[in-house]
Amino acid sequence: MVKVFKGLSALLVLGLLLAGAGVALSWAPDRPVESLTARWAPAPSTFIDVEGLKVHLRDEGPRDDPEPIVLLHGTSASLHTWDGWAEQLKGEHRVIRVDLPAFGLTGPNAERNYSLPRYSQFVAALLDVLKVQRAILVGNSLGGAIAWKTAVDFPERVSRLVLIDAGGYPSEATEVPIGFRLAANPDLAPLMNRVLPRSTVEASVRSVYGHPDKVTPELVDRYYELTLRAGNRQALRDRFAQMSTISGLSRQIKRVTQPTLILWGGQDRLIPPSVAQQFVNDIEGSQIVTFDDLGHVPHEEDPARTVGPFKIFLKSLSSRPEGAG
Repeated sequence: MVKVFKGLSALLVLGLLLAGAGVALSWAPDRPVESLTARWAPAPSTFIDVEGLKVHLRDEGPRDDPEPIVLLHGTSASLHTWDGWAEQLKGEHRVIRVDLPAFGLTGPNAERNYSLPRYSQFVAALLDVLKVQRAILVGNSLGGAIAWKTAVDFPERVSRLVLIDAGGYPSEATEVPIGFRLAANPDLAPLMNRVLPRSTVEASVRSVYGHPDKVTPELVDRYYELTLRAGNRQALRDRFAQMSTISGLSRQIKRVTQPTLILWGGQDRLIPPSVAQQFVNDIEGSQIVTFDDLGHVPHEEDPARTVGPFKIFLKSLSSRPEGAG
């Protein structure tokens, strides 16, 4: 019996040592934004003041474009998720992309309010600062929810709408990224403020791709390092605590009147493709294109293929007679 107790004690000590080693290897305190800008904010990145918040922005393409394209990323992403689309579009269009409050190099806002109405106000304020009267809003996931909410709240500022695997309706995910599950657990907050295994970030990114083999070490670096931006992890928890405000506003989607294109990944396990049909049903005259093999971030996973229907959408609308719906 003594030998049994000694064996159990040894296993317990070993377990504690291994756990301690794991924490030590994953120790990742917040990083000041200044330490991240050299890698993640080279030209043409700039920082502008929007409602007292220093916002990371890229504004490319012809300045005389009467209706710039504004690209809004999803939860825990950044303006870099649109690199492929921006490269394809900036030759003919003014393309504006931004790190939304709570994410990327922009980081948290002072009031810790990440509700859809607040984000909608932010987009309108951003357009004011940039002196943009009307824009084409394109959004993925959370960014999609912000896009349609802005179109509802400020219809005069939004000429057209593109929703890519957008949030908005209550739905059941078949797979939630492990990073999101950890961030949504308030009991883990003290630990998650200081610990972030890179493997957790990698697994989370791979889970939202239809082809996980496309996830490169450089891509994981980007998501990992920008998550460590001071305040972002707390902001992510704050946003998850405010998630109910999104589904509670879904009845407003029927008020969208702008021409709308819906793009969706057929392998999206976070917001299932069935949600795309809800948008089609609620937004009169909307068009839908699905990509059977792509996941929750199809614009990032395969930018060349997914930007194609968007270009067609732009040309089809611009060729309409003036005054056509």
